[in-house]
Amino acid sequence: MEWLSAENLVAVATAVLGVVASAVMVWYERRVPRRKRIGYRVQLDVPIGDGQRSSRTSRREGWFDTAAGMTHASMVLLRIENDGSQAIGRDDYQSPGNHGLTVEFRERTILGVSVTQPSETSHLLEHFTEERGFGYQDGTLRLPRVPLNRGAHYKLLVLLSGGRVGDGIQLSGDLSEGDVHRNRSATPDDKAPLFSRAARLITITLTLCVVALAVIVVAQDDSPPPIGCRSGTLTLTGSTAFAPVLREVAEKYERDCADVGPRVEVDPHGSTAGIRDLAAAGAEAGNGSPPLVVLSDGPKPGGLPELRGNRVAVSVFALVVNEDVRLRNLSTTDVRRLYRSEIANWSELGGPDLAVHLVSRDAGSGTRQVFQRRVLGRGEIAHSSVDCVHKDDPTAPVIRCELDSTEQVLETVADVPGAIGYSEHAGASRAKGLHRLDLDGEAPSVDAIEHGTSSYPYREIEYAYTYGRPPADSLASSFLTYLTRGNGQDVIRAHGHLPCWTPAGMGLCARDTP
Repeated sequence: MEWLSAENLVAVATAVLGVVASAVMVWYERRVPRRKRIGYRVQLDVPIGDGQRSSRTSRREGWFDTAAGMTHASMVLLRIENDGSQAIGRDDYQSPGNHGLTVEFRERTILGVSVTQPSETSHLLEHFTEERGFGYQDGTLRLPRVPLNRGAHYKLLVLLSGGRVGDGIQLSGDLSEGDVHRNRSATPDDKAPLFSRAARLITITLTLCVVALAVIVVAQDDSPPPIGCRSGTLTLTGSTAFAPVLREVAEKYERDCADVGPRVEVDPHGSTAGIRDLAAAGAEAGNGSPPLVVLSDGPKPGGLPELRGNRVAVSVFALVVNEDVRLRNLSTTDVRRLYRSEIANWSELGGPDLAVHLVSRDAGSGTRQVFQRRVLGRGEIAHSSVDCVHKDDPTAPVIRCELDSTEQVLETVADVPGAIGYSEHAGASRAKGLHRLDLDGEAPSVDAIEHGTSSYPYREIEYAYTYGRPPADSLASSFLTYLTRGNGQDVIRAHGHLPCWTPAGMGLCARDTP
């Protein structure tokens, strides 16, 4: 995915919006409340009289029924509070006259006022005197310049006549470097808000940001892009056992990097032959690194210091026998006797009365070299048949043939009764007409090897060789990164190999060497 793609631009814009929204909220919560602020709340506004013009009804008894002016009376409870972060002194009030704040009740007339205060702040009551501006006339209530510490408050219970309950009540006044504002209050019949307006705004904004990012993640392709697509032509050769992996990874790389149009060709013809081709191509290229990568089942032979190896995967191989050979397990000792031509009939190992046919790979095969190194502990004997059915050397104790590819080995073992051969594990699992053999009771299992519960011997590191170190901006370097650390890892695992760049694979690839 390119940096200027639509997905990236939307994701970045959404992230920036979230950060800006958070910053604005922090500024609002930190900067604005630091001003001197007086807030007021109407905590009660209820009718008292029967004739009150209100949607509420009431019934009066006693003094409420006999006192003058009670016919259209109402009662209001006001809370005046310092909800800023600074204390407010008498000199901070800027209203003309000696009072500090003014409350207007519009069409209602004030009948009386009571100041209510908790005992711990009862000292505030001394400010509510006529000399300091406390008083009322008609529907106007004047409040003195009451000093309020941060969070301090006082309440006013006001008895009114006339007008309507719920008519707008307005408190006004001027503060030095501050303001007077109305706060929402939970009246007896109202449910308190769960969030403030600012909290609701920031919550909605951040939620929209998260949803937008989630949509981007779900909508876009969840597979990681190749690391640094490059154009040009690259040839992959070497192991036929690893060829199915290479073909699929090559197709994915070309598809993912279609914008630059790379061409990756797969031409496997054996690990040893591929190593020779790479050495020759490198010598011919001089100081450069040719566009050629060789996959080898196991490390390269000695004497080729200019070839640079990259561990790709742990490959597991398996011995396979024709379906008519009903044996499921062989000891390593029996396998060695078979390949030394000491056993000519399966009945000698408790199997059916069928002649043994050894179906092997050619001398340049990495699969064969791993088999010789890991299982036999020596080289195989000379072949005695071309078609794997008829004996060309009458003196040979068993029929043994050599084929050019893993596919040919699997097809021949499935077709020839009594045949035994070897193959890359995943290919053997998919083949028909044959089955795999356990060695010394250990099954050829990638999962068991990955979890450290198996000592199965027929396995090897798959190497990718280049001539020297290819340039960082070359197609060879880009493809190797894609194969070992990019989308190629999923393909490697899907074909029954363990990628070396996984947590378990790194340990195995580091120590599981001959």
